[in-house]
This record gives sequence, structure tokens and C-alpha cells, in this order.
Amino acid sequence: MPTSSFAASETLTSRAWLVVILLMPVALLNYLDRQMLAAMQSSVMSSIPSIGTEENWGFMLGQFKWVYAFLSPIGGYVADRYSRRLTICGSLFVWSAVTWWTGHVGTYGELLWARSLMGISEAFYMPAALALITDCHPGPTRSRAVGLHQVAIYFGVIAGGFGGHVAAAPNLGWRFGFEACGIFGMLYAAPLVLLLRDAARPQERLAAPRTSPLGAGMELCANLSFVLLVLCFTLPALAGWLVRDWMPSILKKQFGIGQGEAGVAATLYWPVAAMVGAMAGGWLADRWMRRHQRGRIFASAVGMSFIVPAIFGVGNAGSLAMAVAFLIVFGLGWGIFDCNNMPILSQIVRPELRATGYGVMNFVSISCGGLADWGFGVLRDRQVPLEVILSVFASFAILSVFLVLLIKPRNNLEPEKKRGQDL
Repeated sequence: MPTSSFAASETLTSRAWLVVILLMPVALLNYLDRQMLAAMQSSVMSSIPSIGTEENWGFMLGQFKWVYAFLSPIGGYVADRYSRRLTICGSLFVWSAVTWWTGHVGTYGELLWARSLMGISEAFYMPAALALITDCHPGPTRSRAVGLHQVAIYFGVIAGGFGGHVAAAPNLGWRFGFEACGIFGMLYAAPLVLLLRDAARPQERLAAPRTSPLGAGMELCANLSFVLLVLCFTLPALAGWLVRDWMPSILKKQFGIGQGEAGVAATLYWPVAAMVGAMAGGWLADRWMRRHQRGRIFASAVGMSFIVPAIFGVGNAGSLAMAVAFLIVFGLGWGIFDCNNMPILSQIVRPELRATGYGVMNFVSISCGGLADWGFGVLRDRQVPLEVILSVFASFAILSVFLVLLIKPRNNLEPEKKRGQDL
């Protein structure tokens, strides 16, 4: 390879990884701003008596997801149609402003509005961010790049888990947590918009006709592999949302521990395991792709197979240590599963519809996740045993292991470059 070509390739590679590094703080905030509310449940409900019941709390958690879900396809289409960079930066600034305002709400109605507005603004981030990463990273590094981005999400979950300690601290409190995160996010949006860049598009993609929202939806829904991926993205996520949103409350009540200890136990160990899973799963998938076109699909199936026994085990754990052990198994599986969803989508949907496709996946998955949150609160109020509830959710994930293996990659899309090359 000529020296000039090698230097250009190195520059492109550096820029591709810079995109991931710049987005990692945004991904962290994206989950920190939503996760810490779960760890602060006792403090928030005490401070805002109008919340009343756990059913209302579950409805509020679901409200965020339903709004987020409804806007996700729109956010994805905007990112595909216009600029991924501006979509990401605008989303960060707006949801950070809403996060700051959340620290000033005084009634259940205001809290519902705050979570709804956060759902609107956050819906534009994830489809645009993951599409930008896959634009910048060709096949040999795609799963690892997405996995590194997802690691930042798990850091956000961990940081959110310490929200219970912040809420219980006399000199801080839950309102301080939301105000501080909101201010930091608004400040970070300024350098991000200057440093982040959209990926260069090939000439043939620039010349391609624009797809209308209806046309995009029809094309995606006519793709059987995409429909299967939506189901595989949704079924394990039903249990995943319960782990994120209800596990602090579950551990607190199940084992009689404090809010701070429960928040840390519920949001420290499994995200650390998920980081390991995401990095290992990204490496495994990228390596597997050198030998088989369905390598990422196989890796995703491996991750899903961890989730099923883990959720069942948490529901039947006899001690906090045992519950944490099963959460670690869940985290390993979730990380492997999570880092391969967008790369698999890139194998079955053309580049111009990647963000839209991920938005549709979010729409279905998070809509069902909102129902799961609400339904869990209803069932808990009615004293349904925890092991029964979690066993049902574990059974949903079993089907996804088989469905993902039915997905067929398309050969006429962007090829996996340099499949046999070690990177």
C-alpha cells in the first residue's frame, strides 16, 4: 500500500474511533438521567406525596417509555434524512434542560410532564448515534465500536444506581442530582457540536432518491429479517427494563436492605458484567464474521441464552448474594446481545434506513417495556409472587434465541470489508 494511502486510512480509522469517544459521555448521560430516578424512588415518593402508589410510579416509568418509543422512529428518520450530528447534539441539549427542570417539579403531574419531555428529547439520540458509529466503522470493527459505546451506557446505569445515596445525603438530595446532570449535559453540547462530524457518504448514496416516511416504513415492514430482529430486540428487553427500573425496589423489599444499598446492588454488578460482555461480545462477533456471514447473529444468540436462566434465578434467589450472582450472569448476556443489534441491522437494512430501522426497533421494544413496567407495578400491588412474575418474563426471552437464528443477512448491502484481516 502506498504511504499516502496508508496515512489516509490511519486518519479515517482515528476519526472513526474519535466519534465513539465523543459519544461515550453522551451515552452515559442518556442512561444516568433516566436510571437514577429508579434508585431514588423512596426519596422522590416521600418528597412528592401525590405520587401515592407503586402503580402510579410504574405508570410514570411507562409514560417515559411510551413517549420515547413513539418518537424513536421519527428521530431515526430525521437522522437518516438530515444530519446525525445535529440530531445528536440537539437531543443532548434538550434532554439535559429537561433533566435540570426535573429537579424542580413539585407534583406528580409535573413529574409526568418532565418524564414525557425527556422521552421526546432522548428518542432522537440512540438511533442517530448508533447509525453514525456504523457509518464510520466498516465490518471488521463494527461490533467492537458499538460495544464500546454501550459500555458508556452501563457506566451511566452504575452512576444512576448511586443516586439513592445522593438522594439520602442531607446536603445533597434527589433534586441536586437532576440539577447537576442537567447542567453538565447542556455544557457538553457546545464542544460536541464543534468536534463531532457526520460520516462521508459515497457518491451513489448521495445521488439516491430520498425515501418518504411512509416508504421507509413499508420497506422495513416488508423485510422479514427486520421483523424478526424487532421481535428479538423486544423479547429480552422486557426483562431488561424490569432489571433497570424495578430491581432497586425489588432487592430493597425482598431482602430488607436500605435504599442506598439496594440501588448499588441493583445497578453496579450487572452493568460491570455487561461491560465485559459488550467488549467480549464485540470481539467474538467481529472474529466470528471472518468465518461466517452470520457470526454476529450467532453471538447475539449466545448472549440471549444467558439472559433466560439469569432472570429466572433472580426471581428465585434465597439471598442477596445469590440474586447479585444471577444479575452478573444477566449482565454478561445482555452485553453480548446489546452490542450486536445495530451491526445485525446493518446486515439486513440499507444504510439510508439504519437510524429509522433502529427507531422502529426502539418503538416496539420500549412500548412493550412501558407496559411491562406498569404491569409489574400492578402485579406487585396485587401481591403476585416475585418468582412467578420474573419466570414469565424469562420465558419471553427463550423464544428470541430461536428467532434470531432465522435472520438472513443480505449480500447486496455494504460488504463486510477485509473479513480475513486481523485488526
